[in-house]
Amino acid sequence: MAARSHPTARQVRLGAELRKLREAAGLKAREVAAFLNSTSAQMSQVEAGIAAVSAERIRRLAAHYACTDEALIDALAAMAGDRTRGWWDDYRGVLPQVNLDVAEAEHHATFLREVVINRVPGLLQTPDYSRAIFRYMRPELPESELVPRVEYRLRRRSVIEGNAPTPYETIVHEFALRIRVADRQTSLSQLRWILDQIERSHVTVRVIPTDQDGFAGAGASMVYAGGPVPQLATGLRDAPTGVVFIDAEPQLERLRTLLRKVEEATLDPATSRDFIHRLTKEL
Repeated sequence: MAARSHPTARQVRLGAELRKLREAAGLKAREVAAFLNSTSAQMSQVEAGIAAVSAERIRRLAAHYACTDEALIDALAAMAGDRTRGWWDDYRGVLPQVNLDVAEAEHHATFLREVVINRVPGLLQTPDYSRAIFRYMRPELPESELVPRVEYRLRRRSVIEGNAPTPYETIVHEFALRIRVADRQTSLSQLRWILDQIERSHVTVRVIPTDQDGFAGAGASMVYAGGPVPQLATGLRDAPTGVVFIDAEPQLERLRTLLRKVEEATLDPATSRDFIHRLTKEL
């Protein structure tokens, strides 16, 4: 088992899922370590994502845990066997690890659902819009650090582009569409870009108008990333310390409930498209 000094969120998630299976089987880490002719410390490292684990060992553990969910076992084995170097690795040491984790989560998602209240969603941002956001939020950044951040955000769009795009649905508030993060032309180009993306069958945009009654979800911004099996879905929410990854089922269910509540306040996709088109005329 190779040790990692900085495990990714995906590696941590794999370890956490193995821990859940062990606990569901009612076994202690030391008991499983004895079964594998290993040590409790090594088992702790595996379940923390610090030590790698092979697909073969995952299948052996699943059998020992009497887990019969073949789809889940296959998905976990695939996670363990994935050695793909993603484009986000180009930014290792350049951007914080959480940025790389977000891109990796999006890359592996089977679908993406997002709620954004105060800005245009990152996957739909134009270069000028993104640059204005970073420049305002981090005015101290020199150009050498600003450029890779904007570039990284634009490269994240690869999940909804290309030959096998990920189904993407986002809910955005009218406020975010109206606010001028830079100037009129930047806002107009941004709205037109969103309209272009809506024409793609896998992209859905729903708008919450400012005059909508019954919407109290100003803090509802989040991402729900579907997994290869339901148990491996992931939630992402902003926090004062950065993005928080959510994998506990009770918390995921709360996110799903929140998504449903927020969607109740939106215009349907066709009306949302017409709404955005009207905004371009007002500009």
